[in-house]
This record gives sequence, C-alpha cells and structure tokens, in this order.
Amino acid sequence: MKILPLIQALRPKQWTKNAVVLAAFVFALGDPGQSMEPVQALRTALEAMFLFCLVSSAVYLLNDLRDRALDRQHPVKKNRPIASGQVRPITALVTAGILLTVGLTGAYWIEPNFFLILSAYLVLQIAYTLKLKQIALLDIFIIASGFVLRAMGGGFAIGVAVSPWLLLCTLLLALFLALCKRRQERIHHETGDSRSRPSLQDYDEQLLDQLVSMTGAATMVSYALYTLAPETVAKFGSYKLGFTIPFVIFGIFRYLDLVYRHKKGERPEQVLLTDGPLLVTVGLYGLTALGLLLWL
Repeated sequence: MKILPLIQALRPKQWTKNAVVLAAFVFALGDPGQSMEPVQALRTALEAMFLFCLVSSAVYLLNDLRDRALDRQHPVKKNRPIASGQVRPITALVTAGILLTVGLTGAYWIEPNFFLILSAYLVLQIAYTLKLKQIALLDIFIIASGFVLRAMGGGFAIGVAVSPWLLLCTLLLALFLALCKRRQERIHHETGDSRSRPSLQDYDEQLLDQLVSMTGAATMVSYALYTLAPETVAKFGSYKLGFTIPFVIFGIFRYLDLVYRHKKGERPEQVLLTDGPLLVTVGLYGLTALGLLLWL
C-alpha cells in the first residue's frame, strides 16, 4: 500500500476549514461570564478540531470513491489518488471506516452533544455526496451548513454558548466562499467536460455574480453589527472588538480581487494558504482579536 497517495486522498490541505471549530474558544476568552480554564479549553478545542479533520477526511474518501468514474473525465480531478488508481477502493473504504470510528468515538468521549453535532455533520455530508451536490443552490447551503455545525461543535466541546451572530457570520462567509468557488467552476465548465459536475449546468454566471455581491456585503454588515451590538459590548465590556472590522472588509475585498481579476477562487483552501495579503490580513485579524479579547 502506498502511503503518500493515501495521505493525499485525505486532503490535508482542506483541514484548514476545521479551524472554524476554534471560533467558540477564541470568542469566549474575553467573556467574564465563562468559567473555564483556558489551557484545558484550548486542548479540548484542538481535539475537537482534530476529530472534525478525521471525519471530514473520511467523507472525502467516500466522495472520491463514489465519483471516481466522473473524476477520470476531469482534467484535474483525474489525478486524484482514487481516480488515478494509486489508492485501491477497498483501501479507501477501510481507511474511511477507521477514521469514522475513531472520530465519532472520540467525539462522544469529549461531550455527547459534540458527538451529535459531528454525527449531524457526517449525515449531511453523506447526503451531499450521494445526491444533494447535484442540486444547484442547495449544494451551496449544504456546504455552508457544514461550517455552521463546526462552529456549534466547537462551542459544545468546551461548554460555551456560541453567539447567534457568530453563527450568522459563519453561514454568510461560507456562502460567499462557496459561491465564488461555483462561479469559477462554472466559467471553467463552459469550456470543459460537463460530465464532471452536471449540476453546474443549472448555474447562471450573472446570477452567481449577484449572489457573490449580496453575500459578501451581508457578511461585512453582519460582522460589523455583531461587534458593535449592545449584547456584544455588554458581554465583553467594551466596543473595541469593532477595531477588527477593517480586517474583515479588506479580506473580502482582496478575495473578490483574486476571484474577478486573477481568476482564482475555485480552490479557496489553496488561495487562503498561498496569497500573501490574505495571510497577513488573517494573521493581523487573529492577533488583534486575541489582544482585544484578552486585554479589553
């Protein structure tokens, strides 16, 4: 058995999506109403994120296993380990079973409610793999719902309440990124093999442009309202969290620039890891948010 292709089939580059699990921990740091030990909470949050990585990788294996025939017709996806024959189907199936067993067992050990969230994520992703990803627009909401479940799971894992505002911002940002991804896929689809993703035929580029604009604007407004809302100010004892708003606005502007001017966005996980200005923006946002939450 070849180890490297199997690791590649787990898509470790996409594990960055599971960092959303840590949001509840970060935004609970400055809340005087939360009685938790920070070191223990951080360790638990990291464990929860790792378990999401295991389960999401199992889903990727099942997805690639089911779509291997279609992937062989795609100019890029044909090189995926399962589609190219580097990883045998039985190997992928057994690995997925092991990952799911470890992930769900570990989730129940952390917190039964976290187990329920992770189980709901798994069921949703399996439904997406089997059918829902072929239904235009609904597939976008399924992807975004996965991020909302990640944020909720992080809260259950460490026993803190996740703000509805934070869940709304997570949903809108995930919709924004997913729509940008579909837009680029639609453009490439017009000159490629339509059999690789039949649902792209049901997307209209002009509609996607409008939806990208709407969700991008809604994300910025929702985050601004969250940081300046009376309940947020009362929770953290200060309005200074609003100083992070410019980083969010610049990040969305930069991502739109990458999508429309540089023709990127089809692989958001790669863009977020390789674009210098975005990396700096995310880093400054994180440092600023932590500093404000810890020393408000």
